[in-house]
Amino acid sequence: MRYLPTGNWMQKADAHTIHEIGIPSLVLMERAALGIAEVIKSKVLKNKKILIVCGSGNNGGDGFAIARLLHDENYSVGIAFVGKTGSMSDECKQQYCICKNIGISIETEIPDEEYGVIVDAIFGVGLCREISGKYASVIECLNAMKGYKVAVDIPSGVSSLDGKILGIAFKADLTVSVQCEKLGTVLYPGKDFAGEVVVKSIGINTELYQNNIEICYTLEQDDLYTCLPKRVANSHKGTYGKVLMITGSKGMAGAAYLSAKAAYVSGAGLVQIYTAKENRSILQQLLPEAIISTYTEYSEEELKQLLNWADVVCIGCGLGQEKTADKLLQGVFQFCKVPCIIDADGINLLSEKMELLEESTFPIALTPHMKEMTRLLKCSVAKLNADRMNILTDFVKRYPVVCALKDARTLVAKENHPLFVNTAGNSAMAKAGSGDVLAGVITGLTAQHMNLYDSVVSGVYLHANGGDYAKKSCGVYSVLAEDLISGIKDVLKQVEQ
Repeated sequence: MRYLPTGNWMQKADAHTIHEIGIPSLVLMERAALGIAEVIKSKVLKNKKILIVCGSGNNGGDGFAIARLLHDENYSVGIAFVGKTGSMSDECKQQYCICKNIGISIETEIPDEEYGVIVDAIFGVGLCREISGKYASVIECLNAMKGYKVAVDIPSGVSSLDGKILGIAFKADLTVSVQCEKLGTVLYPGKDFAGEVVVKSIGINTELYQNNIEICYTLEQDDLYTCLPKRVANSHKGTYGKVLMITGSKGMAGAAYLSAKAAYVSGAGLVQIYTAKENRSILQQLLPEAIISTYTEYSEEELKQLLNWADVVCIGCGLGQEKTADKLLQGVFQFCKVPCIIDADGINLLSEKMELLEESTFPIALTPHMKEMTRLLKCSVAKLNADRMNILTDFVKRYPVVCALKDARTLVAKENHPLFVNTAGNSAMAKAGSGDVLAGVITGLTAQHMNLYDSVVSGVYLHANGGDYAKKSCGVYSVLAEDLISGIKDVLKQVEQ
């Protein structure tokens, strides 16, 4: 697991390290400069001219220190100071004076020369206003210049809070983040401006992030070993849970198949699909391991028996929005006593009956994509896009659910839990059926007695890693939903080994 702090939280950790731990600010700045200079040297040939553009704050101080370190190793370094002398932080002023004393050229405008490398040290993580005037012109000029672009900690103009562009932003090929990658370079569009992100630890103490629900986090591949449920020698299919998939209307057998197969591949012991009668024969051929039960119309008694049998329920994949589907969803809310994952058409139906969520008595996970989420919220996609984290956090405060909001950066939220930000996966996964696979993965993990929040987080991350494996195998254009399941198999095999 790794933390993804905002600039505000990074500054708190920085202040804690300086004032409570006792490491001086200049020592931390020197460590940051050493780490960033090391990364630059690993990427850049020595004969390349380097321009470092500095602002007035500590980000600018980092820039001056980097320039000195590179100058000491005989790199051709020039500095452009574009900040205000009267606004310089004490540390920035000290680093500025050192550079001046050792003879590094410091300009106050961007030189009209060609450089192999341009380093942005104008604004740090504390920036929260739109960039305008001279600073906007400087960044526009830097973006137009040729050369390899490096950002110090975060590209100037990217909000560390949510990845928004504050008017204009430096377009980096590489961002060297200090201690932690910032949330703003993980979320889009900030991610597009950050390029490759390398993190350099400098000894900032991050103890205050532990068990802090205000700090976002993500997982790394090694975490899957500890996150996923363990298999035991003395076990049988019942040990790993009975899954009921209420999926697949007439002509939508594919959604039922993909979600059920994903549940099996994720480790569930027994999967029963409750689906439209027309899907029986094809599902029996596609997935002979599954029990197939069918309906032609709603039967309360039959649904109650199935719900009493199950350890976990998934409803919605390819379910349709006809009268029978609506009754099935209402029946689940009436009779279910086990965790339930609601996806796709289940969410669309639920959006017209939100009182069901307010009155629910069993654990629920919702897996909407952005458009489905707007139906639950009764708002526009533009509004959701503009403030998705706060909107999602408010949603799980109002409704007692775990919610995985699917997008290029899927977010998982539950009240009184930290926000999970998925950083795995790729654009090859943007295909029909991908959501069905995710619903099945979460259901399969939940069947193995995982806490619902943990199974949603682990399921989202496992599914995304499966997509990364599938991309390696099939390429970015040709991945199909079933390839994701194959990728998930590969991931689980690696975790096991």
